Amino acid sequence: MRNALVATLMLSSGVVFADEGQWQPYQMPAIADKLKQRGIDIPAEQLADLSRYPMNAVVGLGYCTASFVSPKGLVVTNHHCAYRAIQYNTKPEHNYLDQGFLASSQDKELSAGPDERLYITESVTDVTAQITANLPAEPLARYEAIETNKKALIKECEADDNYRCSVPSFHNGLEYYLIKQLIIRDVRLVYAPPKSVGSYGGDIDNFEYPRHSGDFTFLRAYVGKDGKPAAYSADNVPYVPKSYLKVNADGVNAGDGVFVAGYPGSTSRYRLTSELEFASDWLYPVLADRYQRQIDTIEAMGANNQNVAIRYAGTLAGNANRMKKLNGLLDGFRATDIAGIKLAREDAFVDWLMQTSKAQTELISQLEVLIAEYQAATQTSFYFKNAQSSTLLDAANRLYRLAKEKQKPDAQRESGYQERDMKMFEASLKRIDRSFEQSVDKTLWLQDIQAYQSQSHKVAELDKLLIYDNHASLEDKIFGMYSLTGLTDAETRLGWMDKSPEQFENSADPFIRLAVALYDENMALEKEEKELAGRLSIARPDYMAAVIDYYKANDLPVYPDANGTLRITYGMVDGYQSRDGLYKQPFTRLEGITAKHTGVEPFNAPQKVLDAIAKGDMGEHKVESVYADPRGFVCRLFSCLDKPEQFDSVPVNFLSSVDTTGGNSGSPVFNGKGELVGLNFDSTYEAITKDWFFNPTITRAVHVDIRYILWMMDKVDNAHNLIDELELVRN
Repeated sequence: MRNALVATLMLSSGVVFADEGQWQPYQMPAIADKLKQRGIDIPAEQLADLSRYPMNAVVGLGYCTASFVSPKGLVVTNHHCAYRAIQYNTKPEHNYLDQGFLASSQDKELSAGPDERLYITESVTDVTAQITANLPAEPLARYEAIETNKKALIKECEADDNYRCSVPSFHNGLEYYLIKQLIIRDVRLVYAPPKSVGSYGGDIDNFEYPRHSGDFTFLRAYVGKDGKPAAYSADNVPYVPKSYLKVNADGVNAGDGVFVAGYPGSTSRYRLTSELEFASDWLYPVLADRYQRQIDTIEAMGANNQNVAIRYAGTLAGNANRMKKLNGLLDGFRATDIAGIKLAREDAFVDWLMQTSKAQTELISQLEVLIAEYQAATQTSFYFKNAQSSTLLDAANRLYRLAKEKQKPDAQRESGYQERDMKMFEASLKRIDRSFEQSVDKTLWLQDIQAYQSQSHKVAELDKLLIYDNHASLEDKIFGMYSLTGLTDAETRLGWMDKSPEQFENSADPFIRLAVALYDENMALEKEEKELAGRLSIARPDYMAAVIDYYKANDLPVYPDANGTLRITYGMVDGYQSRDGLYKQPFTRLEGITAKHTGVEPFNAPQKVLDAIAKGDMGEHKVESVYADPRGFVCRLFSCLDKPEQFDSVPVNFLSSVDTTGGNSGSPVFNGKGELVGLNFDSTYEAITKDWFFNPTITRAVHVDIRYILWMMDKVDNAHNLIDELELVRN
């Protein structure tokens, strides 16, 4: 009865609809009233200013989010976001993935790797007019003009090579913004718990709740003695950030307002129903099948080979995460008629459009034609592209493309092959050695080639490779290429960066020869994709402009789909009713770690953690209550018949209604004052479909509680040198 009352209160008050949106920082003043309603007291204007606290302390890793937490460049992010840095330093003689790592002083901190970066966003500028002015009508020429305009702005922005600039589109090409980011090139590993803490529960608990994961790691940013970004050097000094986050050691309670800042990767909420159906019916099942095949292969080959296990640890974890997410999406589409919901919204949009601008009623049908072409092209090229998945063939393809692009003026080269890209290009070639093993690579490649052979679309130049005589199998022929190539050697790979197209075309290396043979087909395919993108660059912005007008007319939130740029999302600490009918409390406790412990991965908590829990040594990190009753925030507004349950432990993970997705991993979770109270690291299984549709009743993000991080540092790993760096505050 009480739960029903609470649900009614939420629905009638409109609170349930309040938390949707991955907002650009400049939009904060426009939603200031919503932030206030959630108890977020930090001024909206302050959040909109990237030069002020706390936004200037939020940084990107290129694939995750992190934040500065000390004046000495100390950075906190997720354990799984720092996986590459831990893997880079892991050797059979000191397995930091299994054992964890703590530098007792700065001189013992380890390089995170030559290609690890921190990106600090300093400015975001609307450049829509510069990108879209006077574009040609012909689709391919239009696409190329947009790219040319982007490159010109990027070149001007990157006059100082300490900056990396980009011009992503927003609202499917309706708007463009120039993003300017300072690059920190010397990143070091400071403190990482063992993976039995950082990914406690592993794939079994991934996207599930309750969780007990210590998904955190500390890094440090270093620069030259002049304070400017520099490559790794023993003489470098810690970077002094413009600001760093205050850490609230008291954390949050259920019902508290919170917000998250980070770099969400991609969502599809404005895509059409037909696009969701294509993903559900074809794309996601095909991708899931391939990921599962790779997972099974890597696990089997790594079971008795520690070198394989270490080198493919990141690949395996990434594929397992993608696989779980795809299954969650497919289950979510079956459990909730999201396609039906989206179609109903589209019908309402068309009805509104007919009443306001009949001339625009063909927008959807015109877009549907182009989408159908795109989907057909995706199906046609999918297996051919995967048939080039060998790490060595991929390197050969990129190297030959580089030789071709170098024949052009730099401004006319394809993005990724300009002079600005060469350091990262070189780093990617070097990185191969850390995540490549011949036996695994050729097995995975053979599987993709066999999948290519099983479908109807064929490419003559690739098929020539697959012709073999009676004395050799396809497997023998494919595997034989690895014994004849020089690309397994890093110096040889790097040497190809300076060779001419003619040298490629005269090479006897089997992977180089195949790259040359496939070049024309790959370029023809790319040209078709660009031409279609040019046509979509007209249709999608027109459609989005009308959709935005419709949303505004109906008082619906208008924010762009996620595209890897800095965003802010807000909500509150709150549980939810799960798919199994149980109410999931918003917090988990230390004792849950012991309860789940089996001694077998992934529930193999370190003995030192179990011992600390058994002692009951929780110190000031222990809390008596976090308002653990269902919908505890209502008790702050109304008289409750029952009292909140006593928590009496250290909170490990907690839930909130903030709107996040991939890329938000490692994002700081702030309380209403803008103080750090946790790290975002996951979503619940029911929330996976939020990439397509935000359902406020079940959409929950999962966070590591700052009190658990501090407890691990204090009571388990004795990381007091790092605690002393933090600015701890209390409620």
